[in-house]
Amino acid sequence: MPIPKINSGYIEVICGPMFSGKTEELIRRVNKANFTNKKIVVFKPEIDKRYSDDFIVSHNGEKIKCNQIKDTEEVNKYLEADIFAFDEAQFFNEKLVNLCLDLIKNGKRVIIAGLDRDSSANPFGPMPDILAHADYVTKLNSVCTQCGDVATYSYRIVKDDKQILVGESEKYEARCVTCFYKKN
Repeated sequence: MPIPKINSGYIEVICGPMFSGKTEELIRRVNKANFTNKKIVVFKPEIDKRYSDDFIVSHNGEKIKCNQIKDTEEVNKYLEADIFAFDEAQFFNEKLVNLCLDLIKNGKRVIIAGLDRDSSANPFGPMPDILAHADYVTKLNSVCTQCGDVATYSYRIVKDDKQILVGESEKYEARCVTCFYKKN
């Protein structure tokens, strides 16, 4: 008797603070999936101009080709793919949640990487709703730049009240809970 083919879709989420390796882990999963016969498509939001327009690049220099998109509706051009990966998902709007649900209902694997909290420690963008629908969650941490403890917060070191401020170590530090709330 043949083994039945399983076509269940599912959502994997990789989250945590800045400098925790979210993009690196997304790249690792996509590279691993490249050994299958599955068609993979990778996206990042148009707002993320760091490093490259055509690649998702981790802080350690790892990179993979991607499609930079302004709106999640652009994903509809790629529905023949089997695996959909999204980096910096916090920068997409709430439509990403329904898109992910539609994809998994059609047997697709969805890999999401993003900040679960902003630099004020508030839930960020569509990530809380995506986390609620996730089948697998990997929450990463970093190292606190102040004390060396486990960092789970992204601390903004520049004065700017906007929720979205794209940047790297010139604008943010990873901090533990104690150092985050000390705000020194």
